Amino acid sequence: MTAPIRIAIVDDHPLFREGVARSLGEIGGFELVGEGASADDAERLARSGTPDILLLDISMPGGGLNALTSILAAMPEQKIVMLTVSETNADVAQALKAGARGYVLKGVGSKSLAEILRDVANGQSYVSPALSARLLSDLLQPAARKPAPLSRLTGRETEILKLVAEGLSNKEVAARLSLQEKTVKHHMTKVLTKLNVRNRTEAALLMHEARERQ
Repeated sequence: MTAPIRIAIVDDHPLFREGVARSLGEIGGFELVGEGASADDAERLARSGTPDILLLDISMPGGGLNALTSILAAMPEQKIVMLTVSETNADVAQALKAGARGYVLKGVGSKSLAEILRDVANGQSYVSPALSARLLSDLLQPAARKPAPLSRLTGRETEILKLVAEGLSNKEVAARLSLQEKTVKHHMTKVLTKLNVRNRTEAALLMHEARERQ
């Protein structure tokens, strides 16, 4: 039997915390191991070593982004997902740069949130699609007149990146294309190098931008 994913929720709205905890509890596969309402609470919960994933709001006493930076500086393996109403590009970029594994808007449905948290627990990362294109626009603004270097990719690399941009994990891409998962990982390493990006999220954003230009 698979162990439940241990979740801690830090948000200064008690009713919101209760709603998230209740929804995840009804879906199953999650265990609430802590709650808090401030950056200090978030750091305390992280130090306890209990949560697999820490859910943080941005707007709370002490600041969620401050808590994120402080926690990951001391405990880089802690998985943190920002669950917030902020759609500000600067907040998204700061959270991802600091090491957040996910950036989710509070309007997300409970089933979608559960799926995102399972993916994060399995090593994936996530950014709400509504924010991806806007973030990409800022990332590429200095080179707006230059085409994305997607032409450097082979046909197979492009095929894999398209599926990654749709939100598929390496395992799902491998199943879709009848490949070994390690083969997909090898191709993605080449993709990141050729596109000169740091991670899957930035590579996927380049693909989204290319599609919008077509």
